[in-house]
Amino acid sequence: MVVSLQRDRLDKWLWAVRLFKTRSLATDACRSGSVEVNGQPAKPSHAVRAGEIVGVRQGLVQRTLRVLAVPARRVGPKLVATFCDDRTPPAEFEKARTQRVQQILARARGSGRPTKRDRRLLDRLFG
Repeated sequence: MVVSLQRDRLDKWLWAVRLFKTRSLATDACRSGSVEVNGQPAKPSHAVRAGEIVGVRQGLVQRTLRVLAVPARRVGPKLVATFCDDRTPPAEFEKARTQRVQQILARARGSGRPTKRDRRLLDRLFG
């Protein structure tokens, strides 16, 4: 494991610690305003340093991470914890889970009441 003691670009760090699948997705998130560093919107070229707090909006979840170190290249999933400390409250992840359940239960407008078959399926799902 090689750790770069220098600063690195924010988009590169987000990609290296596996918050985004590609570096271009990380760049787009920075440009759209979904990424903040120490509470301020950040550009993709922002120099990330150890100790900074990075906030990333991923769908419904607002993730909060503290930078511990800057990796020289993309790291494996097991090593991510050595480069960032995830401070995201569990309530944020719960928000995403409840939203998924609500989407399953949602019915199309004007479709009427659930049929007997629909109710049985819901009973199986939650029973």
